[in-house]
Amino acid sequence: MTGDRATATGHRSLTTDGGPPGAGPAPVLVAAAHGTRDPAGVRTVHRLLERVRASRPGLRVECGFLGLASPSLPDVLDRVAGPVVVVPVLLGPGYHVRVDIPAALDAAGAGHRAVTAPALGPDPLLAEALCGRLREAGWHGRVPGGAVVLTAAGSRDPAATAATRATAGLLSARLGAPVVPAHLGGPLPPPAEAVAALRGRGRPGPVAVAPYLLAPGDFARRAAGPGCGADAVAAPLGAHPAVARLVLRRYDEAAAAAVRPAPGARRAGAADHESPTGR
Repeated sequence: MTGDRATATGHRSLTTDGGPPGAGPAPVLVAAAHGTRDPAGVRTVHRLLERVRASRPGLRVECGFLGLASPSLPDVLDRVAGPVVVVPVLLGPGYHVRVDIPAALDAAGAGHRAVTAPALGPDPLLAEALCGRLREAGWHGRVPGGAVVLTAAGSRDPAATAATRATAGLLSARLGAPVVPAHLGGPLPPPAEAVAALRGRGRPGPVAVAPYLLAPGDFARRAAGPGCGADAVAAPLGAHPAVARLVLRRYDEAAAAAVRPAPGARRAGAADHESPTGR
């Protein structure tokens, strides 16, 4: 899984009883969230999904965590009987998308009725949300020489690191200012080192840290630590409206791909109508 607009599991049919795809109700959106022991982080995920529900009345939206919080993703999949689109509420590709979510589908026996959307990032909507959080923190990018350190949790997965770099590029283009990617634990420099490097290169303007994180928790506290050396630290993305729009976009794309006929396929019964002998 590399973040392409394709399902992660390879399960393409959203049928409930062997009928044609799309014949049943709209698939349930099951958000697969990372999980945290911090109650504020869990509340933030639920606030995001409340915004998703408000944007799409009538759509059933459930949340399952991949660890550290309840309910677990397998438990949620067990209680959802119909077709499902699993949307990873994760900012980039990595182990959770490649391994943990497919394992949860297998554990719940949900593979025949579920598709998995790509991770949320990278995407211009995340750059929009990051820009909004920076403005809320008082960093507007209008001071010449300003810069931003985009701070992600970090991963050993090269695709995740590439996604963080891509998001830094999207945010830089939106802000019109340099954006340096950093990791709290991974191959990229930590945020304090990235801030110091910008200062060492003589950046005359303010330097802000933009946590590329969804919710409060240990990673967010580390990103905002007093030792980071930044002039401003933005809040995590949280329930920003752009993130809610992106969750629904991933759902729609995956659901549409699941019911789209394969190239060259014809509708059932089409041969009778299109064959010269059937007229």
